[in-house]
Amino acid sequence: MRYSCKLAAALALTAAVAVPAAPAATATSSCRVEFYDLDAIEVAESDGKDEIRVRLLPYLYPAGWVNMRAGDDADPADFNIPDITISGNTIKSYSLREVTPPLVGAGVELGEVEVYGGTCQTLDPGEVYTYTKNIVGTYEESFWYVMKVRMTGQ
Repeated sequence: MRYSCKLAAALALTAAVAVPAAPAATATSSCRVEFYDLDAIEVAESDGKDEIRVRLLPYLYPAGWVNMRAGDDADPADFNIPDITISGNTIKSYSLREVTPPLVGAGVELGEVEVYGGTCQTLDPGEVYTYTKNIVGTYEESFWYVMKVRMTGQ
């Protein structure tokens, strides 16, 4: 049996069109949110050192505090990796707290980063979104922190 060039081209085109495409990734309904980074640009206390905790829900991280001076960088492990899973219309906040040792409680809120469950619906599984917020104000002195949280689609 002999094929014409036109017939061969038509068969090749049909075969290419008939191959099913890989399924597209679908957005997730939930995501994992992690405290990701904290940079101190200016600190709130006149002694040049802040004692910092992060509040997530009713919990405070770490059990003690993290010393921060201007120019310092703190990572998730410094705060015992505070994280949470969110979805839907939920809103959770990471509150940056200045505490006074040796009896550290909730301290004074310097500011917060709110995360929205609706953002998860825009993320594919495994896709990461990092939200950065400048937290500025005055306590004993003017302060400026740059706080980051990372959201990962599940």
